[in-house]
Amino acid sequence: MPTPYSYSTTYILDKAHFDECYTQSVVPDPTLKPYYKAIGLTLIGIALIFTDISLYLAYFFVGLGVIEALNVKYHKAWWLMRQMMSKAASNEVTLTIDEQGIHTQSMSVTSQILWTDIYRIKETEKGFLITHKAGTSYVSLRSLDETAVAYIKTKM
Repeated sequence: MPTPYSYSTTYILDKAHFDECYTQSVVPDPTLKPYYKAIGLTLIGIALIFTDISLYLAYFFVGLGVIEALNVKYHKAWWLMRQMMSKAASNEVTLTIDEQGIHTQSMSVTSQILWTDIYRIKETEKGFLITHKAGTSYVSLRSLDETAVAYIKTKM
């Protein structure tokens, strides 16, 4: 009788890890579509300047448009800053891959993704994007050995 597969490792949630997660999971949109909301808010604000409505409201909409444009432009930096300020940053995570699924445990979060809950596993340049019931998770190749990578590929 073969022994059940199990792989366990630990890694630190540092800036390099978060940067890799972002670059491997977010698909950049080179069109103007992400800026549509910013453009719309700014145009509404400019239109309100020429009405009898208070200028405060008009400038508020223009300000919202500018902030939204900055949010789109600096999305990665903003996301990385939020991750580095979170309580998860700089904590050690234990990753376990076994016959049941993928388990992660840190000081504040325990998570389990069962193989039966996984819809799709997409291999990226530096890891795996795992789509499951609760969303999408990223597993970096930096924290896996060759047998763990091969095991995940059998589940694709």
